[in-house]
Amino acid sequence: MSGLGKLWGVGLGPGDPELMTVKAARLIGEADVIAYHSARHGRSIARSVAEPYLRDGQIEEKLVYPVTTETTDHPGGYEGAIADFYELSAKRLAEHLDAGRDVVVLCEGDPFFYGSYMYMHERLADRYEATVVPGVTSVSAASSVLGRPLVQRDEVLTILPGTLPAPELARRLADTQAAAVLKLGRTFGNVREALAEAGKLDDAFYVERATWQAQRVEPFADVDPESVPYFSLALLPSPAYASRLADEAEVTRKRETHTGGEVVVVGLGPAGPDWLTPEATEELAAAEHIVGYGPYVARVPQRAGQQRHASGNRVEADRAVEALELASTGARVAVVSSGDPGVFAMASAVLEQVAAGHGAGTRVRIVPGVTAAQAAASRVGAPLGHDYCVLSLSDRLKPWEIIERRLDAAGAADLVLALYNPASRTRTTQLAQARDVLLRHRAPETPVVVARDVGGPEEDIRVVTLGTLDPASVDMRCLLIVGSSKTRAENGIVWTPRTYE
Repeated sequence: MSGLGKLWGVGLGPGDPELMTVKAARLIGEADVIAYHSARHGRSIARSVAEPYLRDGQIEEKLVYPVTTETTDHPGGYEGAIADFYELSAKRLAEHLDAGRDVVVLCEGDPFFYGSYMYMHERLADRYEATVVPGVTSVSAASSVLGRPLVQRDEVLTILPGTLPAPELARRLADTQAAAVLKLGRTFGNVREALAEAGKLDDAFYVERATWQAQRVEPFADVDPESVPYFSLALLPSPAYASRLADEAEVTRKRETHTGGEVVVVGLGPAGPDWLTPEATEELAAAEHIVGYGPYVARVPQRAGQQRHASGNRVEADRAVEALELASTGARVAVVSSGDPGVFAMASAVLEQVAAGHGAGTRVRIVPGVTAAQAAASRVGAPLGHDYCVLSLSDRLKPWEIIERRLDAAGAADLVLALYNPASRTRTTQLAQARDVLLRHRAPETPVVVARDVGGPEEDIRVVTLGTLDPASVDMRCLLIVGSSKTRAENGIVWTPRTYE
């Protein structure tokens, strides 16, 4: 290709000349020939964007479309007229290239993203050195002026032309998470119909001439179809981001409309954020004060302006009183518990203090969480698949005689048992006694699940039998599930059938 000129397809970006790349600006200034497309009225958007970088003495090749959307008397119809136009335009550029002149073809957006340059490229790139300089697309520009991300993490983005039939557009829109639909103008009604059919009309935005001085951004459903030009698009931005905005707005609404104090007792689940429910997340974000046992408070993400009140493990009553006193000043208070707050946790402690006269007029709500028993059961199968009983072996708040009587009754009733607080540094005999009580009613081969730190970094799940259970291997961080006579254990999977033979 020695002695021949070089062909450049230069992306100009979405319209703001300052969004053009440095390379594009340099090539426009250096080129011998500047080529650009225009409608028959002669005005070229591409040239107007590039104008700050043009210099005197350059040859300008105006490639005027013979038709745009109107009818034509060309024997090949619209497609025939356009094909002839591209052939003629390529020949005009080839004359400059043969004469050794470098040619820059201006293209709005990116040359290979629905760009007009590509038709010159496919006709000339096999004969001349041809290079494409990418540009900022209209989709990226629309996302930036809207102020919302297109996609995040593993979301899927689909780019569609508005010229597709409405049923096809609707199918593709329904199958994706985020989307941009280009080439609106006369296709606006078609696109609106497709968005409505896909159930996404209310989530879509209309962006016209992004980054131009005359740019326009509106909810798609509010746009007058008669006002829509070709340089516009429909945008469905990241649904995860939209959902987060909606959640934050709801939290703000509740905070602004709520009068008087409130205590919400929130279950954090057995471990990290994966076990936290959306409702619990919302309540924690809305709270002005977080009250709870130190390690549980530490699991709550810090929010600016939120005050935290951590305390020890044996002051449940004091914690409840503190929360109610804070709420009595009109504050929103979240009391946190591991697992579910209504299972051996803070819900009953708070309600007990309300009954004792603290926090008069304060509303108390309970937000449930995944229990330790549910979490442990999920790790091995379905040991809680039939009737079961939940017992705490701690005799700090009730005498051992009551615990033993209940163990004996549950064992006689052939219930599966979930045993909380099985042991601690100071309680070393209770589990062995509980095992002996249950062996009065259960076979030594009865499966026992020993679950430690479920969902945490030291998670350890073992399946043993009631007869071989070693109390010395169990500590306060464990939960036990003792099977009934019907519970089965095979290859580490434990389940209790839902029917009795």
